Amino acid sequence: MNDQDSELFAAELRRLKPARPPEALLERLAAAAPRASSPAPHPSANPDGVSVWWKWARLWLPATAAAAAAIVVLAWRWSAPPGPPTPSAAVTPPLPTLRADGIEFGQQLLAAYDAVAEMPGGEPVRFRCREWMDEVVVHDSALGIVIEQRVPRLEVVPVCFETD
Repeated sequence: MNDQDSELFAAELRRLKPARPPEALLERLAAAAPRASSPAPHPSANPDGVSVWWKWARLWLPATAAAAAAIVVLAWRWSAPPGPPTPSAAVTPPLPTLRADGIEFGQQLLAAYDAVAEMPGGEPVRFRCREWMDEVVVHDSALGIVIEQRVPRLEVVPVCFETD
């Protein structure tokens, strides 16, 4: 059932008039209904005013407890002796500056191949693919540091077919 069917069904239900219940059912319901009597006194009505005090205490007691806990925590934090310095506060010596005295660049051909694909229009296209490994090496002989980075690279070049 889609939204339109459910709306038509709801409109049809609103047009219908409910049937009148049988008289026997109405008589049984009237006989089973409790009789209205004089209102009983409210059990919470207390002439000495204890219930009014209790209502106020129920409202203010949680707020008072939370305020007292906050005061205790703040007083404890202010009176606590300072601890050891944090690592961020400690003075760290400056790091030595890297001075590259030798930089090497290199690239290595890993694979070379041709691939043929078909364009959406149906014409063939050839691709020349080459897989390379690029490498950079940085030397700092004063600090004895060698940094090497290798990154693979794929080179794809489309080549058209001659179809004359």
